[in-house]
Amino acid sequence: MPAYLIVRVNVDDPALLKAYQAATPSIIEKYHGKFIARGGAVVTLEGPDESRRIVVLEFPELSDVKAYYYSPEYSEARKLREGIGSFEVIAVDGVK
Repeated sequence: MPAYLIVRVNVDDPALLKAYQAATPSIIEKYHGKFIARGGAVVTLEGPDESRRIVVLEFPELSDVKAYYYSPEYSEARKLREGIGSFEVIAVDGVK
């Protein structure tokens, strides 16, 4: 069943974000993931206004999400996030 990695980011330094953005797509692909949403327009329909950057990745299984997130490659890429802002990252199983 598909699984999703959901990231919410308060970006403090957009210039630093570019190196991180350049580093991650090949790692995501290596672990069979793909972008569903990557920082597009956000519209709050209910609840508090959402002003953070939202990224959604789809993977074949939750185990693929964990393999990606804890991989040596992504561990190195995460270092590029330092100073960008604050990140919230969750993973959730999809439905069949």
